[in-house]
Amino acid sequence: MNKVGKKGKEGGHGTNGSFWRQWLFPCAVLLVYAVLVMFTPQQAIAALKASWGVFVQIAPALVMAFLVMIALNLWITPAHVKRFLGKGTGLKGVFFSSAAGIVSMGPIYAWYPLLKEFREKGVSGFHLANFLGCRAVKIPLLPMMAAYFGWAFTGLVSLFMVLSAIVTGLIVDKLGE
Repeated sequence: MNKVGKKGKEGGHGTNGSFWRQWLFPCAVLLVYAVLVMFTPQQAIAALKASWGVFVQIAPALVMAFLVMIALNLWITPAHVKRFLGKGTGLKGVFFSSAAGIVSMGPIYAWYPLLKEFREKGVSGFHLANFLGCRAVKIPLLPMMAAYFGWAFTGLVSLFMVLSAIVTGLIVDKLGE
């Protein structure tokens, strides 16, 4: 199903070059590897092995994110998302985006495709920025932090992390209008 892009081109593959822009970086990387293979084959092979290792590490997280995106597209409508995380949801929305950021697990890059889907379903910039900022607070790590710094420090730092995420969300939302 093609979506109409910002410039009115279907699928984003019009004459504005967006299709080629998205392939510019991968093609440049391939070109660099090709040059490296010609001049320093051993280093190129080592670099390719390292790149493959990174890919193997991130592949499970990306697959999981895409599976969650598929499930969300099947069962959660934009109306559902807007009701909890759209503009004007008040304290309920702040609570949900903060709590979701705090309890979220895994590498941040695995969340990007999912957050993009949420944005397309109507989640406000405030809630996206708040979610990302609140990821700094990790409940399983709080006891360890408290063991090193004490509960008062841990509580204050966690509180200010959440408050700074909310302020960041307000700024992002205001500048994104």
